[in-house]
Amino acid sequence: MSGGGGEKGLTTTKTPADFLKSIRGRPVVVKLNSGVDYRGILACLDGYMNIAMEQTEEYVNGQLKNKYGDAFIRGNNVLYISTSKRTLAEGA
Repeated sequence: MSGGGGEKGLTTTKTPADFLKSIRGRPVVVKLNSGVDYRGILACLDGYMNIAMEQTEEYVNGQLKNKYGDAFIRGNNVLYISTSKRTLAEGA
């Protein structure tokens, strides 16, 4: 019995864990509960959402405040992680 074409999408469903694995090594934006954004390369993260980033830039109210080589963010402070729409070399 062959199913309809609608079943095809079920095999390509991505979980949040799949998304997080796929963005390692890529530019991301991490927004904290305080409203501060950190932009950089996602080095690694764990099940508690603790994050290690490289080439990190700190933005407060959209303004660049500081640049860090490596940054470590405790997971309970993270509001969301998003892939960056630009590369770090392109600037803001």
